[in-house]
Amino acid sequence: MDVQVGDILTMKKQHPCGSREWKVLRVGMDFKLVCAGCGRQVMLPRSKAEKNIKKINREGTEL
Repeated sequence: MDVQVGDILTMKKQHPCGSREWKVLRVGMDFKLVCAGCGRQVMLPRSKAEKNIKKINREGTEL
């Protein structure tokens, strides 16, 4: 899966704050994401994050 820093990910499950949107801060074996709703930062293993991605939004495009 082609996820890059700065992408906005729409996840299948929502965060407890109610948002499904996450911004990618770091990509590698783990993804560092920040919630678009409340600003909480989390680190997720790549395999778990890729399984839960519903849609990837880039600047001006939607994948």
